[in-house]
Order: sequence, then C-alpha cells, then structure tokens
Amino acid sequence: MERSFSKQVERKTGVSFDEIMALAGALTHANFSDEKQVRKIVKKVSRLANKPITKELEDNIVKSILQDGKSLDFTKIEKMMK
Repeated sequence: MERSFSKQVERKTGVSFDEIMALAGALTHANFSDEKQVRKIVKKVSRLANKPITKELEDNIVKSILQDGKSLDFTKIEKMMK
C-alpha cells in the first residue's frame, strides 16, 4: 500500500517521494529563526517545485518566515509566489 501511495505522489508532483520526505524532515527539524537555514529551505522548495524565484522574491519569503518565527504562514507565502 505504501509503495503505491508513494508512486501516486511522484506521478502527481513530478518529485521523488524520497525528496519529499527529506524536505518534510528538514521542515520538521528546521530552526525558522536561522536565516541561512530558512534560505536553504526556500531554495530547495523552489527547485523541487520547478518554480524559479528571483533574489528579491527569495528575500521577501525569507523575511516573512523570519518575522513569523516558529510558525509558517503558507497562505502568505503562496500569495507572494503569484
């Protein structure tokens, strides 16, 4: 069952299940007050989503995450990406 689920996720996202799980682990253990770590995660998500972002947008997303502290406002980040 788990194998078919992971294959479905891979087909729908175009991203390997292992990469998704690695990202989930990174997010779980991330220190969202560490700019270097936040920037690394933003770049990784951009790469995995195949959605290049400008340096300015990266800076804005990082700033937003750092300001929000331990909680991530995905709605706010999603609006920046549009």
